[in-house]
Amino acid sequence: MKITIGHLYPDLLNLYGDRGNIQCMMKRCQWRGIEAETIEYQLEDHIDFSTLDIVLLGGGSDREQMLVCDKLRSIQKDFRDYVEDNGVVIAVCGGYQLLGHYYDTDDGRIEGLSLVDLYTEQGSPRLIDNIVLENDKFSLPIVGFENHGGRTYIGDNEPFGKVLYGSGNNGEDKAEGVLYKNVVGTYLHGPLLPKNPHISDYLITNALERKYGKAELAPLDDSQEIEANQYIYHRFTAKQ
Repeated sequence: MKITIGHLYPDLLNLYGDRGNIQCMMKRCQWRGIEAETIEYQLEDHIDFSTLDIVLLGGGSDREQMLVCDKLRSIQKDFRDYVEDNGVVIAVCGGYQLLGHYYDTDDGRIEGLSLVDLYTEQGSPRLIDNIVLENDKFSLPIVGFENHGGRTYIGDNEPFGKVLYGSGNNGEDKAEGVLYKNVVGTYLHGPLLPKNPHISDYLITNALERKYGKAELAPLDDSQEIEANQYIYHRFTAKQ
């Protein structure tokens, strides 16, 4: 078995160490004997989504998002076809905002890809803190760090998790991120996946099932990761 990960525009959308998410998925595949490859795409590169099993769209500043939005619109149809065919996507912060229809900033509107029915508006103050989520789909809490000025509204879509500590999408509705088909959009940095190996395995499993029809991941010794996850969970939820 083999997984190919496409990392979109890492020179511009890598504000919060999103390569750590790539490294986590790669190692968790390799430790199980699953071949894994990452292809980095620059703005001038052609992207053949039919060759990709997981796509990472990372975070960038508003300026960098402006730089990539024209290019993203040129691949919108191919990207949408990939998503609707249950392609696996992990989109973080700026990448998450670009999944939606638009992000209104003080400097103007950043047009999104409209891959998911959501939108973002700039707000104040910035939402900066550790964050803890829960979702019954996952065996462990989801932990991370958020730092965003955008307020995202996901309508009737399913959130990535319910906020137990922190602000989440907009600081109002206790929802964080979005789940749509095999897309995960989130504001969680850290990077996300090393702190949450169960989310990494969720993405890998979905990619393998889409490609091969089934997937049974061999267990790994995640005792240290789980201990760290539980420490963060108990430290911050105890404040509530």
